[in-house]
Amino acid sequence: MIDHTNEKQSRKTPAPRGGNMRLLALALMGLALLLSPGRDAAAQAWPDRPVTVIVPFPAGSAVDFLARATASELSDKLGKPFIVENRTGAGGNIGGAAVAKSKPDGYTFLFGTPSPIAMNKLMYKGLTYDSEKDFTPVILVARSPLMITTRLGFPAKTFAELIAYAKANPGKVTVGNPGNGTLGHITAELVQQFTGVTMTPVAYRGTMPLMTDLLGGQVDLSVDFMPTYVPQVKENKLQALAVT
Repeated sequence: MIDHTNEKQSRKTPAPRGGNMRLLALALMGLALLLSPGRDAAAQAWPDRPVTVIVPFPAGSAVDFLARATASELSDKLGKPFIVENRTGAGGNIGGAAVAKSKPDGYTFLFGTPSPIAMNKLMYKGLTYDSEKDFTPVILVARSPLMITTRLGFPAKTFAELIAYAKANPGKVTVGNPGNGTLGHITAELVQQFTGVTMTPVAYRGTMPLMTDLLGGQVDLSVDFMPTYVPQVKENKLQALAVT
């Protein structure tokens, strides 16, 4: 979670060990304490009005779910609304730019992934913000691996079979990602580079439209954060091949 403020010193919070839900619970408690108005006299007036939490990905994604859980907890603990807004597009850059351009008063936060916070400056020319200068890190809320998932009926049933099939059918396999420059996009490219296969990338505007097409058989496989796909895999609607 990132704040747009003038503060130069970033707060570093050690990431606890254990599962993602334990990390989320600890992060929520830590964030509430970190932002609590009782920490010092200068902060006693904050928040005195609603706080905006910008999610740079569509509603329904794993990031959106975590942001809404965090916002709900903070609203309860701090007594003011934390309002989630989805500003999607350009691999998270639209949401990132919205936060960077907001008033640096501590009332606008970016709830993002490594893409808009760290990686996109290496992926996009003419990025309208500098994440190192425009943002102040607040806390790590959760960590998640990526999952390689295929549509039902796809010929490969294992990761090794996927590579063999892709080698035998160059460019035939379509691999979806939640946006250019996202971890899913970069990971799919690295898989192709390291294994010598060629697949056709398909960039979506977030996780939900990608998963919809995967369920409908419009794309062969996806590389994306794991949590959103687990229920579909458990219900045998999709097939998981690998987890990072």
